[in-house]
Amino acid sequence: MVEPRQVAPNKPQKRYTLIVFDWDGTLLDSAGAIARAIQAASADLGLPVPSDERARHVIGLGLVDALRHAVPELPETDYHRMVDRYRHHYLSSDHELALFAGTHEMIAELHAAGHWLAVATGKSRIGLNRALQHSGLGAYFHATRCADECFSKPHPAMLMELMDELGVHRHECLMIGDTTHDLQMARNAGVDALAVSFGAHPASQLKALQPLACLDTPQALRTWLQTRA
Repeated sequence: MVEPRQVAPNKPQKRYTLIVFDWDGTLLDSAGAIARAIQAASADLGLPVPSDERARHVIGLGLVDALRHAVPELPETDYHRMVDRYRHHYLSSDHELALFAGTHEMIAELHAAGHWLAVATGKSRIGLNRALQHSGLGAYFHATRCADECFSKPHPAMLMELMDELGVHRHECLMIGDTTHDLQMARNAGVDALAVSFGAHPASQLKALQPLACLDTPQALRTWLQTRA
């Protein structure tokens, strides 16, 4: 007689055991604020101000990598000055930023359904902790990784460490993000990826990386997760 397959205790039986979210531009409506802070910091230092497209392209990267791409004219010896000005401009208005409509309910639903939830972000640890507290979402996430703790996206380290910490295999993990950096990280880690086009990068760039779907509204994301995750 064949014994029934043993299931690990407390491991939810879903298509995806672990759902990993990017933060800025995926859960929080902050892509515009980040781009404006990069542009304002560049102006403060007398540097060429990057276009909206260029400033948005680096969202999701670690801060040093973001500056290297967004403001290539900036000498590395002046990175600390740029970081100080960026944080000044971003933090002056971050209390006004809000989660995308329905995000709190979506995260609560996924948590109640038994999914394990995580965040992989280009934010610093201090920045993410601040955002989790301010948004009220902190209690729902089982693990998080930040750019000052790991290699920056699109390196797979964040996802690999999250899966290792929670004991999840690649086929049980889904990465959700609004940038090509998120999708390339998922590809490098060998996990499925879902794109949202209401954040930093345009749908055409996201679709070129062949995610499971590219969703254009927060409600479409919530519906997809309710029916497909």
